[in-house]
Amino acid sequence: MPEAVDAVPDPTRPRISPLEIIRTVVLIVALASLAIWGFSMWDFPGGLVFGIGTPAVVLLVWALFLSPRAVLQLHPFIRAAVELLIYAGVTLAWWSMGQAWAGIAFAVVAVATGVVTGRRNLR
Repeated sequence: MPEAVDAVPDPTRPRISPLEIIRTVVLIVALASLAIWGFSMWDFPGGLVFGIGTPAVVLLVWALFLSPRAVLQLHPFIRAAVELLIYAGVTLAWWSMGQAWAGIAFAVVAVATGVVTGRRNLR
């Protein structure tokens, strides 16, 4: 007979907020955007290197400095600067593909999410 599922939430389990979900979606869109940029803007050998390498480097930087369980803890302002550099890179990638409006839309959503997240972390 299966055990009954307890209706009381586990206090040791972290609560996931909608803001964290949006931040994760922004990261996934950033990685996909950089992969599209790498594969579309370069010829075969370079496209493969940039299409896989650029998102991998950004994911590594995110894991080291920006993730909730970051390996290296940075001052909040340096952390924000690293996050802004990633967002600026993705925006420039969209602009270089001739999609300026997509770059602007990404930048607005990403920076707004980063500002709200940063303000919550300063509390």
